Order: sequence, then C-alpha cells, then structure tokens
Amino acid sequence: MNDLVRQHTALGESDLEWLHLLVSEWQLLSDLSFADLVLWVPTLDGTRYVSVAQMRPNTGPTSYQDDMVGHLVPRGRRPLLDAALDEGRIVREGDPEWREEVPVRVESIPVRREGRVLGVIARNTNLLTVRTPSRLELTYLQSASDLAQMIAAGSFPYPGQQVDMDASPRVGDGLIRLDAEGVVTYASPNALSAYHRLGLASDLVGQHLGNTTAELAPSRGPVDEALVKLASGWAPRETEVEGNSGVIQLRAIPLKPKGTRIGSLVLCRDVTELRRRERELITKDATIREIHHRVKNNLQTVAALLRLQSRRMDSPQGREALNEAVRRVGSIAIVHETLSQNLDERVEFDEIADRVIAMVSEISPGKVDCRRIGRFGILDAEVATPLSMVLTEILQNALEHAFTQGERGTVEVAAIRTGTGRTDGRLLITVLDDGSGLPEGFDPQRAGNLGLQIVRTLVEGELGGTFDMVRAEPRGTKVVLDIPSSPQK
Repeated sequence: MNDLVRQHTALGESDLEWLHLLVSEWQLLSDLSFADLVLWVPTLDGTRYVSVAQMRPNTGPTSYQDDMVGHLVPRGRRPLLDAALDEGRIVREGDPEWREEVPVRVESIPVRREGRVLGVIARNTNLLTVRTPSRLELTYLQSASDLAQMIAAGSFPYPGQQVDMDASPRVGDGLIRLDAEGVVTYASPNALSAYHRLGLASDLVGQHLGNTTAELAPSRGPVDEALVKLASGWAPRETEVEGNSGVIQLRAIPLKPKGTRIGSLVLCRDVTELRRRERELITKDATIREIHHRVKNNLQTVAALLRLQSRRMDSPQGREALNEAVRRVGSIAIVHETLSQNLDERVEFDEIADRVIAMVSEISPGKVDCRRIGRFGILDAEVATPLSMVLTEILQNALEHAFTQGERGTVEVAAIRTGTGRTDGRLLITVLDDGSGLPEGFDPQRAGNLGLQIVRTLVEGELGGTFDMVRAEPRGTKVVLDIPSSPQK
C-alpha cells in the first residue's frame, strides 16, 4: 500500500498512516457486512482511482476471486465511487452487478479524515446465498452500518488504537451488542458460551455487561470500576477477564454513527486453553532453567572437590591432572550457567568463549596475551557444550607447551560463521599461537595426549567436524576446527 499511495496519489504521510490504521481494523467491517472491501484512492491527476488494499470476509462468500490491489479504474466507470468521493456520503443506489453469473450488491463508503475524503471503500456483497436473515445476521449488518457511518464521518478507526488482528478477538469469536447504558441487547452463541465459561449461569441479554463481568471476575477489594467501564463499552479498550477457571478476552468498540454514542460492540474470545498452554510452557521453561542451574551448581561442587583433592596430592603430575579436570568441568559449568539464564536451548557462545579463555589463561607460565577475534554467534546447547570442552583443551595445550616460564606471547582464537541458515551453516575456528611450535614428527591425529584424544573424540564424534594441528609461519602452532554450527542428526 505504501508504494501504491506514494506512486499514484497526492496523500501525505499522515494520511497514509490513517489508511494503515483503517486497514488494520477493517476485517471487522468486512465480517460484519458479509462483504468484500476494496479501498480506492483517487490518483494525483484526479482522473482515475487506484485500489490500494483489499479484504475478504470470514463470514461469507467472496465477491472477488482475483486480487484487486494495484488496479486502476478511470473516473466515470464506477459512478458509486464518484458519488461517494464528490458528495462525501455513503452511496447505495443502483441494481446489483453480475460477475461471472454471481449477483453482487455494491456500496461505496467515503473514508474521511479531518474533514477531507481520502478515498472510498467499495463494499461488495455476494447475493448468491441470500436468505432470510437471522437475529445474529441482522445484528451484524446493523453494527456494520454504524461502523460505515463512523468511517464516513471520520470518527473510526480510533487514533492511537491500532489493533493486532492476530491477537484480538474477531467477530466470529463472539459478539455482544450493548445499548447506550451498557445493557446487552444481543449476544452471539459464542459470546454466551465464553461467559458461561467464566461462571455465568443465566442469559446475557438484559444484563448490564460491565457489572456482570466485574461480578464474575474474582476480586478481594471493591468492584473494579475500570473493568465495569471497559465492559460497558465506554472507551475503545482491550482486556482479559479470568474467573471460574476460565479466561476471556474482551475488546470494546463504542458506536457513534452520528457523533453521539448509541451503544457499543464488545468482541469476546475464550482464551482459556491458550492461556493454559502458555502457562505450561512458562512452567516448562522455568523447570529447564532450574535444571541447568542445578547442574551448574553440581559441576561447581565437583570442581571444588577435585581442587581440594589436588591440594592434598604429593605428586606434581597427579596435582596437575586434577587441575586439568577442574578446568574441564568448569568449561561445562559455564555453558549450563548460560543456559540457566535463557528461554531456549541456545546460547550466545562468544560470552562462553571469553570466559573459557579467561579461565584457562590463569595457568599461563609466561606473560601470554589471549584474545578472541570474530564471532561464534548463537549455538545450540548440543554444540556449545562439547565445543567449550574442545576450546578448553586446545587453549590449555597451547599455554602449557608453547611457552616457557616468563616468556611473552600471544594466543589468538578466531571464529568465522559461514552459511545463511540454521541448518546449513558451518563454523571455522582457528587457534593460533606464536610459541615454540610442534616438535619434529608430531602427528596430531595419533598423539596419545589425553587432551588431544578428548578433542578428536568430541570434534569428530559429537560435533561431526574435522580437526587439524599444523606449524604456523614464521613460528608457533595453528589449530583448525571445521564443524557444523547446528547439531548433527
């Protein structure tokens, strides 16, 4: 719509925003009218109309099989559009049109804003299935007529009340018509069922909706006057009401077809099951986070026990082996700590990598600067946990064997993400040091070092990637990991 309005018409940005507000609301008018709506706006030179938006009803058959958006029609071809635009009134004259052997009643509703007519809504009703209307259909049509008059007068939609139609109640969910005093004159079967879910034992018709709703909603204090006013339809608002193990969503729309409030429409929707599932998901998420938190605490306890045991060891080799185990356990604990703070099983691995680098740097015998460049990005927990252990082993190996006591040096961790999707991406990780380098004849694929065995097993077995360790130029060692960025099935 933005492109069509800016290309073909003289409307400004504020007028365009008004049209957006109208289009966000007009599913309501379409459903109440059982009719298709097409929004026509006069072109810049005033010789044609351009259709900028279209809506089909959920309550009846469509009159248009084709998409009308973008069509241009010269003035004079559709007299009802001309009359509505020029005279600023709703035009219903004329006989039904025949479209592919289907009779269609056409009406034109001017769209007014601040005294100016911006365009015209063509309301097209398929008459093929017309029959004697029921009470529900008569209420729908009368409500549609009131809304059409408000659009023509520029009093609907309500400024600042743009509605999310995916989340708000719709006409078919339940409709209640109120008089000027807030008393129910009609309630659709779905609306009555929703109120029965709240605990209502009688009919709604003849009752003051605001007082009835407030009585059904549990309250420890005085009657909620704000809820009474909202359910009475005094202002365009939305709310949820909970009572008797049921939850309903209400949306009030005051009706002022001639400038004076004559009543209101209240749309209601039973959202009990939806809210129950949401609460279950919230409980599940909280449980998962609590599990990760407890796992993290247990791992930290294990690390503390190993640290305590290492202090009691007389053998330097045994003490160092336990300290390495402490760091391995710590790297897993970092992942679980991060997972305990998230709503899903995914983590921002850059933070984890930085904490692993800081943890392993404590063992450096020299003055070695460890840093990260590039971004790992967000990873699934199934990738993050083994990758944190792999990174710990590689960094630990570099700091222990590449530098001597007091020697200065640098260890650089670089990460590059490739691929655009979550399932087809890969992660290329390079750990480069400028230390003493690999000894002659060293084969990383066969070395018996426990740390390298862990790296090979995790990279090739769990992560489904490749691992290599080569001499760097002019000196040092380069470790290259190429792994999928998502878990392998």
